[in-house]
Amino acid sequence: QVQLAESGGGLVQDGESLTLSCVSSGRTFSTYTMAWFRQAPGKEREFVALSRGGSGSTYYADSVNSRFTISRDNAKNTVNLQMNSLKSDDTAVYYCAAAPYGGFTTAAAYKSWGQGTQVTVSS
Repeated sequence: QVQLAESGGGLVQDGESLTLSCVSSGRTFSTYTMAWFRQAPGKEREFVALSRGGSGSTYYADSVNSRFTISRDNAKNTVNLQMNSLKSDDTAVYYCAAAPYGGFTTAAAYKSWGQGTQVTVSS
């Protein structure tokens, strides 16, 4: 497992943007699949976006596609989530997760998690 630490959450207005960052302690970061999940109060944790190791290919949940962008900097062991046109439905705790391989969108496939960062969108 690797250690993950998110940052960048906060309170924004409807339509504004926010960027989340996640730093990994892993020495093989470039090969890991890095993903973002989120969990709103009373709801299950849901997939948001992922970036596969090696190819860097990305995949998004339909609810955020065209608004959110995941990117990674392998030299800095960092993965970012740029969130544009935020809506109240995006309010949640956002978690960074890592898996040694695969393009999984289920939380159970990821064994390494950050502590989460709160994003609140006010309408």
